Amino acid sequence: MKKTTLLMLSAATLLSANLSVKQIENMVMKIHQKRPGADISILDKTYEPFAIKVVKENNQTKEVVQVVQKRSEAKLVLHAIMGDKAFINNKWLKVNDTIEGYELKYIGKRGVVLQSGNSIKKLLFNDKKNSLIKIEGR
Repeated sequence: MKKTTLLMLSAATLLSANLSVKQIENMVMKIHQKRPGADISILDKTYEPFAIKVVKENNQTKEVVQVVQKRSEAKLVLHAIMGDKAFINNKWLKVNDTIEGYELKYIGKRGVVLQSGNSIKKLLFNDKKNSLIKIEGR
């Protein structure tokens, strides 16, 4: 029953398409022909897809293209955490301080979270349990 229904449905679809065999063969021939692609010189001039920013001014929407410059990746090293401060790149920082363009957002037991715009970095200590030094008062 299912096979018959499927067969009838596909036959009805083909009949309603109004395509001849010759038209289908022409379509297949066009598909097999090599199409020219985009030239590398054209691709070099295109903008980065995430560089377009939509801005609303006076209830009018306009697109602003910003040329995004690749920034060199900042080398950030977490050396220590003590209380509410973290020692990163030889500087003691607390939450909301900035370093290398990143703002310190969170300080935990095993690492910190830094944010710069939409970019988020996590700096973590080694996961070995013995790598942490705990100083406790009496």
